[in-house]
Amino acid sequence: MSFAALNCFLLKTVETEESNKQPNHKVLEKTMSNQPLEFKDVITNSTRRSLRGKHKKYTGPCMAINPIDRCWRCKKNWAKNRKRLAKCVLGFGHKTRGGKKGEYYLVTDNSDDDVVNPKPGTLRHAVIQKRPLWIIFAHDMNIKLSKELMVQSHKTIDGRGANVHIAYGCGITLQFVHNVIIHNIHIHRVVRSSGGLIRDSEDHYGYRTVGDGDGISIFGSSKIWLDHISMSECQDGLIDAIQGSTAITISNCHFTHHDHVILLGASDTYSKDQYMQVTLAFNHFGKELIQRMPRCRWGYFHVVNNDYTHWKLYAIGGSTHPTIISQGNRFIAPDDPLTKEITHRNYAPESEWRNWIWRSEGDRFMNGAFFVTSGPPSPPHLKLKKKDIIKAKPAIFVGRLTKFSGTLKCKGVKC
Repeated sequence: MSFAALNCFLLKTVETEESNKQPNHKVLEKTMSNQPLEFKDVITNSTRRSLRGKHKKYTGPCMAINPIDRCWRCKKNWAKNRKRLAKCVLGFGHKTRGGKKGEYYLVTDNSDDDVVNPKPGTLRHAVIQKRPLWIIFAHDMNIKLSKELMVQSHKTIDGRGANVHIAYGCGITLQFVHNVIIHNIHIHRVVRSSGGLIRDSEDHYGYRTVGDGDGISIFGSSKIWLDHISMSECQDGLIDAIQGSTAITISNCHFTHHDHVILLGASDTYSKDQYMQVTLAFNHFGKELIQRMPRCRWGYFHVVNNDYTHWKLYAIGGSTHPTIISQGNRFIAPDDPLTKEITHRNYAPESEWRNWIWRSEGDRFMNGAFFVTSGPPSPPHLKLKKKDIIKAKPAIFVGRLTKFSGTLKCKGVKC
């Protein structure tokens, strides 16, 4: 689909989306002193599903709407050319190639009985190999990890063509590694690990302390791409990226039923996180989420074309002067009048945080949602390399750009 045709399609679908929803009432809301007064949409909860376009299962032809998906989706030969995916990442993680230079590794066994000497054919045996690997799955699998899964560098975990769940056990850990892609898997109901001896490479195993219960834990790692993952109900966070992790893109994911969703930087005293750069693009923050979408410290965070349909406390928070650029997102506030604010600053008086660079540019605010900006009127936030930035589409298109967030059903069809 050409760019012009795509824009035409988006305009038509948005017009249909707008005409199908319940009538909106416009109210004039007072904003911060450095923001203009503007009209904002007020909606009821009953319209959230129709706004998302997910009130019924999509059964039409394959559609690739956003620029990441257009790079690889809806190709007849996707299963024979899986590694095309590695060229498609955008944002701060754009240099991530995963296991593109390696062989395919077929996971045939969903067991995880021996974490020191894992059985060949298991996911654990695949991820500890030192050589680059593109890991795929022979069939649908429910994998209950008995200990945290320690992933080596230069790996792609590619769940396309199978229905893969990592659930009811431990989560995935990326520690001091680089160049990892995790794509098209379900991660949910992850619990704390008991610690103990775990193999983390072909030639090393060691003692690990108790795990927190994160779905995906990124520690001191770089060039990481998380794409089309469905995540919910983990014991701690869904995604944590800490201790100097950087060059990360989180895209096309669907998050539901969780409290602490995404943590980017864990300590107000760990100054090396000032180099952290993370892109969040085309994600859907959905049902029963409470806070941290994300919660940021120190670094630079580009939040672009995401759909925020639910939060109970706040959506985007931070401390220790992070730079947060929010562009082209849709924010639908909860009905609770006390939680309409999208933003939340931690551990700092206004005299301090008003100098932090938190910008909202082209965002769409509904049901009374509002974003409290801060920092200088013309901050130097765009002085980055062109490849590091995803150019935001108008926020009115967000429902379509994120329509296929989360895992995709690719078995026997165009993905």
